[in-house]
Order: sequence, then structure tokens, then C-alpha cells
Amino acid sequence: MKSIEDKILSKIYGYGKGCVFSSSDFIKDFSINNIDKALSNLAKQGKIRRIARGLYDFPQYSEFLKQERSADVDQAARAIARKFNWQIEISGESALSLLGLSTQVPATYIYLSSGPNKTYAIQEKMRLEFKKSALKNIGFKYKESSILVQALKALGKEKMTKETIAHLKSRVDSKLYGKILTDTKTATTWIYETIKIICQD
Repeated sequence: MKSIEDKILSKIYGYGKGCVFSSSDFIKDFSINNIDKALSNLAKQGKIRRIARGLYDFPQYSEFLKQERSADVDQAARAIARKFNWQIEISGESALSLLGLSTQVPATYIYLSSGPNKTYAIQEKMRLEFKKSALKNIGFKYKESSILVQALKALGKEKMTKETIAHLKSRVDSKLYGKILTDTKTATTWIYETIKIICQD
């Protein structure tokens, strides 16, 4: 029989490189003590990486830099939200950073949240700040939809140049075009019209 470590690792492999998770992501299948012990052992073996207290990732490796990439901050935010059953929505400025439309690399990424005000240090390099707020765009099914809408709102209609649209198009997986178009129908008219241009094949 496979050990609990092997079973958890198999699930992590299924999530894919770059995924972020906590013990709560496995609680349905295993006891909490066994999960915590397995995750701790897997981290010691270098198979996963501890990026904050109770938070781990399956790191991606950069061939160019010859080292592991930094943790995916958006994945980390969503893993924390799953753990506490919060609903979250990325802030506009943080969305711009994730999509490469900000000239500054922020030390802090801000998410609006249905939970309490809370800040987390990720790998001691980045900070994740959750701000309790009324969430307006929480109805989106896909995180890519929320990030795109928030980025467009932060930029404003007047900054929708061909170059900006081309850049955004390059950052959206073409496999998600149809899902994003369906998902964002309730967005402001100019935002949805822009998304239609971005998501053209």
C-alpha cells in the first residue's frame, strides 16, 4: 500500500508545478496529524517547499536562473482563502503587477476579503495583505476573469491602447477565452467589450 506521504505527493503532482496548498486541502482524505507530518517530511526531503507557516508549494524551476522560482503569490492568496473559507478579490494595483502592467514590483500584494484584516509573509520576500471589504466581483467563477477585470478597472478606458490590449492578450491562456467571455458578461460594458477583443482567436 502507498504511504500517506506518497498519496499526498501524488495529489500535489496532480495539481501541477507552482501550486500552493495547506493541510486543509487534504483534510477530506486524511487526518490532520498525518497530513501535517507528511507535509513536514516532504518539505525536509525537498519535494515541496514551505513558503509560510502552514503553507507549501510545489516549486517551479527556472532553467534560465538555475534556481527555483519564487512562489506564485496569487496561488498563495487562494490557498489561504480556501483554508479559512474566505471569498477574495484581487485589488486593481496588484492585478496590474500580476499581469506585468506595473513598472514596480510590489513588496505587498493586496486582496479584498470577506475575512478579517490579515497579513502574511511569503518566503520572507513578499507580503500578502487581506483587507476586509464588500466584494463586488466575487461572482466570477475563474480567477483569471477577476484579475483581468480588476486590471482593466485600474487602468481605465482611456489607457486601452493596441499595445496594452496586445500585452494582455499575451498573458491570457487562449484555452480560457470562451470561459472568460462567459464569466465576465456582467462586467461594465467597456470592460466587457475590451475583454471580447482580448479573447478573440
